[in-house]
Amino acid sequence: MIAIKVPLVKNILEANDKISDLNKKFFDEKNVLVVNIMSSPGAGKTTLISNTINALKDEFKIGVIEGDIQSTYDAEKIAETGAQVVQINTGGACHLDGNMIRDTFDQLDFDNMDLLIVENVGNLVCPAEFQMGEDFKAMLLSIPEGDDKPLKYPLMFHESSVLLINKIDLLPYIECDVEKIKRESKKINPEIEIFEVSGKVGTGLVRWLNLLKEKIRQKNDPK
Repeated sequence: MIAIKVPLVKNILEANDKISDLNKKFFDEKNVLVVNIMSSPGAGKTTLISNTINALKDEFKIGVIEGDIQSTYDAEKIAETGAQVVQINTGGACHLDGNMIRDTFDQLDFDNMDLLIVENVGNLVCPAEFQMGEDFKAMLLSIPEGDDKPLKYPLMFHESSVLLINKIDLLPYIECDVEKIKRESKKINPEIEIFEVSGKVGTGLVRWLNLLKEKIRQKNDPK
């Protein structure tokens, strides 16, 4: 059984990488910055994305791909910001992949877009394995989840360029060692950028927003 499973998984990932490479070429031609946001369920992705859009929409044109196993709840919330939004319901799959993203291309106006945010399915395992043509991955880890997650889910931290430690407004009420999260994350990925934020009340979002602004401008003017 193991001898069959390992090559099968490898083949799936290799096929996905080829599609993701095509997606990346397309996004680069359109000068669209693509961010893949990952987290466990309830970490605050949708709230963070909504606040990010509201803070940037006067300056940049933004689209969102919402990934969920079922429902359109999050997409409806994002639509209230005025951003372009497309829902992907995976029907049970625990992640988005390159082919799913490519299937949305005819539903989005990439000629009228500077930033595409992909909200991946809530999961701390599978999403880290699958590329989709993004420029970088950003991970949310909320304070209530605890400070042991870097050791339990190292691939997520290894593959992410940015870690947003979310819901820091709850620190007075929840036992969580933020410095431990930072320390263990840096051991796994020394290059990871770490921001302490509260998506709900807006604390600490300036650095995150400035990072996005800088990368959008670099994408539009790579020289």
